[in-house]
Amino acid sequence: MSGKKHGGAGTITVTGHGTARGVPDVMRVDIAVETRADTVAVAYGQAGERIAAVTAALRGHGVRPADIGTSRLSVRTETTWQQEHGSRIVGYLADAALAVSLREVGDDADPGPAAIIAAAVAAGGDDVRLGGLTFGLADPEAVLVTARDAAWENALAKARRYAGKAGRALGPVRDIVESSGAGAPVPQLKMVSATLGGPESGALPVELGEQEMAAHLQVTWELAAPAPDHAE
Repeated sequence: MSGKKHGGAGTITVTGHGTARGVPDVMRVDIAVETRADTVAVAYGQAGERIAAVTAALRGHGVRPADIGTSRLSVRTETTWQQEHGSRIVGYLADAALAVSLREVGDDADPGPAAIIAAAVAAGGDDVRLGGLTFGLADPEAVLVTARDAAWENALAKARRYAGKAGRALGPVRDIVESSGAGAPVPQLKMVSATLGGPESGALPVELGEQEMAAHLQVTWELAAPAPDHAE
């Protein structure tokens, strides 16, 4: 809080903080394949076949083409070191990855995200690698509006309290500065699962959470003239 003179009445500046949570409605997962072969062409071709199978499985389970994008594609050499020969190429590793957005992640989703991921893994076989998995909000602005309202109420309560302590009343608002953003997902006890590769493979749990949005405001009010019993 700060108090500043302005036209003899002064001002008061406070910060307000507010948060709001929303249930995630988008899951983003990185699905990759790695293939090894004696030649670049074979490694590259096998990777293409595997990633095409994964893509077909995703589309067959209702994932839109717009939600499937290639995020990585590379071929590199694999080498070994021998004392008498030095470094020697022993094969080639092809790597391809998809960034996938799943938009049906609620308890009533059919198929659910775990089932879709399981189908993609089965389609790609042992060459599949699962990367990062994150949850998000398709419309974070809707949650942020609630956080902003909470931040405003927090700032207003502070300003009224400080102004009252000083024997003043709040006048018009002179300035508002905002900074807002998303916080880390907050875990909660929800879980979905799917069997990967058959009953003997066990189940993969996918835990859902809540996404927290935060808003921060700095607000400056004019202060009304002091009450007579507080006049200097």
